[in-house]
Amino acid sequence: MSSEEFEKLHEMYRSLYEELKLISDRVTRSQGEEKKKLVRGFDERHGEAQEMLKEMEQELLSAPSSFRNSMSSKVRLYHRDLGKLQRQVHASDTGFGFSSRTGDSGHGIYSAQNERSTEQQAQRALLIQGSESLNNATESIARSQRIAVESEQIGTDIIEELGQQREQLDRTRDRLVHTGENLSRSRKILRTMSRRLMTNKLLLGIIIVMEVAILGAVVYLKFFRH
Repeated sequence: MSSEEFEKLHEMYRSLYEELKLISDRVTRSQGEEKKKLVRGFDERHGEAQEMLKEMEQELLSAPSSFRNSMSSKVRLYHRDLGKLQRQVHASDTGFGFSSRTGDSGHGIYSAQNERSTEQQAQRALLIQGSESLNNATESIARSQRIAVESEQIGTDIIEELGQQREQLDRTRDRLVHTGENLSRSRKILRTMSRRLMTNKLLLGIIIVMEVAILGAVVYLKFFRH
């Protein structure tokens, strides 16, 4: 959607609406054939204004929601003001409508058609607003669903990571248990080796004492006993 195109239509409509207001003022001050001519000119310009509002609504269908919501309300006001202005013009032309029923009876029908068209435009604007609200709600639900899926994925990842950390802790605990068992066996081996070492030292001392005694006995017998 081109905001430039919408702004162009908006400026054209505002200019045309001011022209319609001037025609409406002239209708209230004129009479006879001049008044009839002004009313016909008003109806023609009124149809052009309605077409511009339709084009503005079409431009708004593809506009960003932030811009579309504010401008849709403005377009609805334009429909209302345009219909009000039309009713004022034809209310001031009631004498013309009755006096020339045979010649210009189609003019009253055209006015009624214009009023119905204005009502249809207002209903279309309401439908557009309802469609926008529905689209916004759908987008909000879609965002909530995406957030829920992302949250679920994050939760799954966290659970998997915690499971891996638990396995690592279990393996570390098992290694600590094995290390404790190995230390216990090592202490037992060390105590056994210590006892054997003391026993070996004791036996070695006894052997040394016995050897010294035997050596002393041999020396005594050989050198001192005759």
